[in-house]
Amino acid sequence: MKIKHNIIFLTVTALLLLSCGKKETSAEKSEGKTEVGHEEAPQTIASLTEDQIKSVGISLGPIEMKELTSTVKANGLLRVPNNNKATITSLYGGVIKTLNVQVGSIVKKGQVIATIANPEFIRLQEEYLTTNSRITYAEQEYRRQRELFDNDAGAKKNLQSSDAELKTLRTKKASLLRQLQMMGISPGKVNNGNMRSGLFITAPISGTVSSISAQIGSYVDVSSPVAEIIDNNSIHLDLQVFEKDLPKMKVGQIVHFKLTNNPETEYDAVVYSVGSSFENESKTVSVHGTVTGNKAGLIDGMNITGIVSLDKNTTPAVPNEAIVEADGKYYVFIRTDKKPEEHEKESGDDHKEEKEKPAQHQKTLNFEKVEVIKGTSDMGYTAITPVKGIPADARIVVKGAFFVNAKLSNSGGHEH
Repeated sequence: MKIKHNIIFLTVTALLLLSCGKKETSAEKSEGKTEVGHEEAPQTIASLTEDQIKSVGISLGPIEMKELTSTVKANGLLRVPNNNKATITSLYGGVIKTLNVQVGSIVKKGQVIATIANPEFIRLQEEYLTTNSRITYAEQEYRRQRELFDNDAGAKKNLQSSDAELKTLRTKKASLLRQLQMMGISPGKVNNGNMRSGLFITAPISGTVSSISAQIGSYVDVSSPVAEIIDNNSIHLDLQVFEKDLPKMKVGQIVHFKLTNNPETEYDAVVYSVGSSFENESKTVSVHGTVTGNKAGLIDGMNITGIVSLDKNTTPAVPNEAIVEADGKYYVFIRTDKKPEEHEKESGDDHKEEKEKPAQHQKTLNFEKVEVIKGTSDMGYTAITPVKGIPADARIVVKGAFFVNAKLSNSGGHEH
């Protein structure tokens, strides 16, 4: 009897184990199907509640038609033309007696930069005064010889000699007069009691003193620079434009540029010349522009980044923040009546009730993720070309698109 009871117990146990094994296998298969379904059907529609939309500040708007300017971006340098740079030198050798400027000083054309002294300057003035006196005597001698010759009392040879002497002295006076003027000495003010031993060195152009090579007591001559002046008001930019963009460049185009070390401030320029040869091995061509408007802080040799404005086109466009990037592609979100795909779950009646309960009390809005191709950006708007058609009356997320994309990504592409 005991043996019979044992047999019945073992039989019942075996049946129970088999039943449990089948249920587990069925559950595993069901879960496996659900996971495969998730991979095969990536979600492109995000659902947000009204509270979420309000708290994040999501705004909707239409796709607008905007007149956007296409641009070309290029790097370059600020340059000052050579005819707006000057090296200050002395026409005559001498010792620096005074130096009236320092690096950074702003000077005007003709302003005295330094004074030099040399005894030779006094000798030159002495010779000028002596030549003047000799000319006076030579003129008197010429008139006397002319009278003698006219009265047949003098030889023609003496008349010719006095004439030649007078001409020689007048030529020498003209030369000395010009030299004195170049030295900055007024010939009319030169006299025996007013000879100058020093000369003024003046600025040949207006600008800013960029360097000083001499010092008080040093000797300078024609080959010795005293200082250098640069006129930054004549600064222009040299953009290095690649060959593919060269046909787009024209005289008169507007250039907006920023300094590499100060990207906060924007400056303007106008293209006045397009180069006709490549620069070294860079395969770029120089495009020259005149800086207009504000020039404060601009110095010769600064690196800049410029954007050349090309033709304007009217095109569909959205605000820049309406576009999101994902996996190297660009997207916008449009308001849609489509709903996220439903996925069946073996989760029991209680779980279903919890999922459906919020939907009954809070309205949700759905947004579809649509791929677009970016175009020109200007004035806070970017031109777009949808990969697939977008309805003309579509309402897109113009503010808060980043949050909608994050909501879609964080949910794993599914609504739970």
